[in-house]
Amino acid sequence: MSSKSSFLSRLKPDSFTLALLITVAIASVLPCTGQTAVVFGDVTAFAIGLLFFLHGAKLSREAVVAGLTHWRLHLLVLCCTFVLFPILGLALKPVALTLLTPDLYVGILFLCMLPSTVQSSIAMTAMGRGNVPAAICSASASNFLGILITPLLVSAFVVQGHAGRSSLDAVLAIVLQLLVPFLAGQVLRRWIGRWVDRHKPMLKYVDQGSILLVVYTAFSEAVDEGLWHRLSPQLLVTLGVVCCVLLAVVLGLSFWASRRLGFSREDEVTIVFCGSKKSLASGVPMAKVLFATSSLGMIILPLMLFHQIQLMVCAVLAQRFAERAD
Repeated sequence: MSSKSSFLSRLKPDSFTLALLITVAIASVLPCTGQTAVVFGDVTAFAIGLLFFLHGAKLSREAVVAGLTHWRLHLLVLCCTFVLFPILGLALKPVALTLLTPDLYVGILFLCMLPSTVQSSIAMTAMGRGNVPAAICSASASNFLGILITPLLVSAFVVQGHAGRSSLDAVLAIVLQLLVPFLAGQVLRRWIGRWVDRHKPMLKYVDQGSILLVVYTAFSEAVDEGLWHRLSPQLLVTLGVVCCVLLAVVLGLSFWASRRLGFSREDEVTIVFCGSKKSLASGVPMAKVLFATSSLGMIILPLMLFHQIQLMVCAVLAQRFAERAD
């Protein structure tokens, strides 16, 4: 009887998973739009800035240097993002064109060539007790390199012609929202580091709060763009299954590669989260430059759906990683 209770307790979702589901439901019924969306965007940006400030104050200089010099980890993450994903996207073509429309398959292939997320990758790594300095370096490097690599990949495998211009605004946003607060925390660690160390549980709530805000604002944007009116329920379910399979394969291969190459548990967490995500924030502006307006909605739909799935799945994984660490 006790073993049965233990099994059922494992199946029962934890409080944070329930919070994620409630957040998605609220965003579907009451999405933030207009001025409200602007306010939520500002609040989310502040929460993410606070997250990186606290992590900057928490981490020692030695840990940051170790993260910067961890080249094997960074190389594996970049290979997952810009090599493994595109290969899987191309391999899915026969199945995807049978199950989905051509525009939706182009969207699948496009999301496979995007850089990783920055905010959620690092927040998930922190929640899962991973190597946060390495996650900051890997996720930021992925976004910087993606500004050049993604248009080249899309031009070669998705559309013909030039890939458009790189976005200086995206680079400045990464620097201002992530690196500047982190460096500020590092500078002030001398005075506030001990206080932050004594209140480490506070970081957990900042991590989870920032993720919930990202989920709500991102899902609200998807709903506001007409997510539930652009395709039939059957096609939406099929697209969701394809996105789930793609994510599951990448997660499985990243788990396998990190263990095969002898990385530590903390590095494994970082590789899994930084190597398995795709950036909605970078993808939508790039899509507007690379694709015709008439097909843009269906092309970015797989990215919007994949973005929600990756946040939900990786949040659950982060909780499991944290429990394993405990």
